Amino acid sequence: MTTPTPMKIYLSADIEGITGITDWPEADLAHADNAQFRERMTAEVVAACEGALAAGATEILVKDAHWTGRNLLAERLPRQASLWRGWSGHPYSMVQGLDRSFAAALFVGWHAGGAKGGNPLAHTLSSSGLVGIRVNGQWVSEFQLHAWAAALEGVPVAFVSGDEALCTEVQASGIGAVTVDVMRGHGAAMQSRHPAESRERIREGVQRALSPVQARPAGLADHFDVQVVRKDARDAYRRAFYPGARLLDPITIGFETREWLEVMRLLQFVGG
Repeated sequence: MTTPTPMKIYLSADIEGITGITDWPEADLAHADNAQFRERMTAEVVAACEGALAAGATEILVKDAHWTGRNLLAERLPRQASLWRGWSGHPYSMVQGLDRSFAAALFVGWHAGGAKGGNPLAHTLSSSGLVGIRVNGQWVSEFQLHAWAAALEGVPVAFVSGDEALCTEVQASGIGAVTVDVMRGHGAAMQSRHPAESRERIREGVQRALSPVQARPAGLADHFDVQVVRKDARDAYRRAFYPGARLLDPITIGFETREWLEVMRLLQFVGG
């Protein structure tokens, strides 16, 4: 009898792209408004895990990648899933623990990037400290930063759920990921699907994305010109002393390299 081939899947979960979230207190673990969205974040992750298992996944590593990294309700996850909580300072950040042993990565609850709009909570890395991040002249989202990190390990991002603006960006990237948009931003307002419909679409979308994996690892440029635009000039001045960085204007830190891992290292120090 043939033994099934193991299929490891990596899942990174954020909250600003979870169905219906609209205002910052709803994303704050210390605020009473957060409870329902912590539940909903967990439910959408569970739906993604169920889709992965239906597609043949034998092991799932879930990274809780929002704020404190301590949001998901672990007892709700399937037994095939292990949970990575908190932050160690590793350069891979929201995809820490990802390596070449994984067949694909799934991003659940992700969101539009800073200076891009499409979500009332749009941001890239620090919502309080950054206007946004440009790479080779283009504003980038957390999706793009971490899809490139996954590419260092040769792992494709096969599925992304979140707001419509992010899903449009993922589709335009050409990596072939399946996307599920659960809501659409209108300035400071949000129009969302019913949470049950979002979960059904996520479950089906993940199963389709992994049966079999069609996505490709994101392409990496041979040179990266990075501009980290901060909100506070005093903060930018201090952080611009990172080795190799320079202050381009009072709030913009510049950095150039041929290695994407060096950019991810930089962002651990100037992107927070």
